[in-house]
Amino acid sequence: STQSTWGRCKKDDLKRLAKATGATLAVSMASLEADGEEAFDPSLLGGAEQVAEQRFADDECILVQGCQRHTQASIILRGANSFMLDEMERSVHDALCALKRTLESSTVVAGGGCVETALSIHLENFACTLGSREQQAIAEFGEALLVVPKQLAINAALDSLDLVAKLRVAHHRAQLPDAKDKTLEQFGLDLVEGGIRNCVEAGVLEPALSKIKSLQFATEAAISILRIDDMIRLNEKPPPEDPRAGY
Repeated sequence: STQSTWGRCKKDDLKRLAKATGATLAVSMASLEADGEEAFDPSLLGGAEQVAEQRFADDECILVQGCQRHTQASIILRGANSFMLDEMERSVHDALCALKRTLESSTVVAGGGCVETALSIHLENFACTLGSREQQAIAEFGEALLVVPKQLAINAALDSLDLVAKLRVAHHRAQLPDAKDKTLEQFGLDLVEGGIRNCVEAGVLEPALSKIKSLQFATEAAISILRIDDMIRLNEKPPPEDPRAGY
């Protein structure tokens, strides 16, 4: 068998390598059974199909491929400059965080402003059943939810009023008691073609947990602002007088 030795490795890298290969980190080579002499237990070793050194630009990397446990992976990003690499790293990090949150949530919902529009229509219909001042609060809450699809359309340089109006019509039809096409409740914005589409079929999905948390945090922030009774404002300091004034 071939043995490879690496020195001055980061502790985090050693932990990842041990987890991927099924190895166990050995803090010391000393053995109590051998009267303090150096010894090594073969059961602590891990396994991999190939360990090779490969050069990427000016950096030399050691690639460990075919590990026993496929729980670790490395992503190598290459770009023209450091600014592009930083942007690529942020994009990959956001994608991995979205995937992680999706796996934690185990449920997904349609994206493209679908949830906000459907909830806005539902609250608007529910507000019409109330004959008190709560009707205005619920209606305004539902209207505030439409900020999300409107902003999505604006970010894509599209007509937000036209797209949101079409989306509201689709979700209104989906929530009718005698609705014939229930797939309309999955419709969201299509920012590429400038229309609306079935986001579930298009693969535009969002973690349900993230959607619930964002709605909860936004509601709590709005309630906290409404609870403020008084506002203390500091008066601006008057400008210093010009000592040469009057001369």
